[in-house]
Amino acid sequence: MSGSRRLAREYALRGLYGWLLSRQSRTDIGSTLQEDAQFKKADEAYFSQLLQGAIEDAPNLEAKLRPCLDREVGELSPVERGILLIGAYELTACPDVPYRVAINEAVELAKQYGGTDGHKYVNGVLDKLARMMRQDEMTISANQRNEPATKDSKVTKKDM
Repeated sequence: MSGSRRLAREYALRGLYGWLLSRQSRTDIGSTLQEDAQFKKADEAYFSQLLQGAIEDAPNLEAKLRPCLDREVGELSPVERGILLIGAYELTACPDVPYRVAINEAVELAKQYGGTDGHKYVNGVLDKLARMMRQDEMTISANQRNEPATKDSKVTKKDM
């Protein structure tokens, strides 16, 4: 399941990248991506949820991200912006996805598709957003690990 969700996130990122550059419709982007031979391995429902949610809620997600950024949203590269939209969407609209998984998956996307140190930036931004959006979950998780809630932590396979 996690592999199909990871692939769904990759396709959602590709879709968001195309949308950010061309403002092509979500339906057209989704149809084009679904023609890819590897798409059948992705969690199609999750891909659709991420792509639709991130595009439709982009202004609200960007408003939530803004206080966590060190620059204007428009100054982000399309890859970083797309990854942050996916991460922000998962943190705000997918309570079934643990915050650490949402952050880790975004970091992995940034490592694969982003600039040299883009993953560090993505990690920092989404960690700040998680502190705002998922404070209760962070506190519970920290108490279970007997760690401070604000400490950055790695995601383990058991979290996925």
